[in-house]
Amino acid sequence: MIQTLPATIPASLFEQRADAIVEAARELSELGWTPATSSNFSMRVDDAHAAITVSGKHKGRLGREDIMLIDLAGNAVGTDARPSAETALHTQIYRRWPQMQAVLHTHSRTQSVASRLYADDGVIRLQGWELQKAISGYHSHDSVLEIPVFPNTQHMPELVVRVDAWLDAGKPLHAYLIDGHGIYTWGRDMAETRRHLEALEFLLACELDLKQLRAS
Repeated sequence: MIQTLPATIPASLFEQRADAIVEAARELSELGWTPATSSNFSMRVDDAHAAITVSGKHKGRLGREDIMLIDLAGNAVGTDARPSAETALHTQIYRRWPQMQAVLHTHSRTQSVASRLYADDGVIRLQGWELQKAISGYHSHDSVLEIPVFPNTQHMPELVVRVDAWLDAGKPLHAYLIDGHGIYTWGRDMAETRRHLEALEFLLACELDLKQLRAS
């Protein structure tokens, strides 16, 4: 893939973002959270652009050439490559929160099962877990951390509208699940985003275990 950058974006900056995405993708693939060619990852490059994984690539085998530049409307910039079909969900985060620098979307078994199990409720309410404090802004196990579960659709504008509606209602949002799909989370840098993702994976697994134990 040939990537031509705008004059305002140094090649070294884009390469740093691309390398960080590739590293995260490989590590998450090794955990089994990105089966087949699923999942997509991005990082903000500047106020008007982000770097994102191209569509249809195995996330455990990405190279720098598999990361492309987009504007915050989701359009490819300086390349004929096609971004992830879910690009609009990434750019929505960057538009709503200028401080957010990375978005990770994975499809682990735990995330997928939890999304189906709680789809009718529309939300998973986490409370009482010490690891909730791994999510930025949460300082006690007594707090309630809500992870909405949105209906799946292949029409991304529908999901964008649902996320906007949740936020416009004044509800905190640090991550969300899509029914039968996976999880989206984000942060002020890649390290924070990775922490959120790993903590949520653990918390969802605990909730599933508890539900099974209480039913037995």
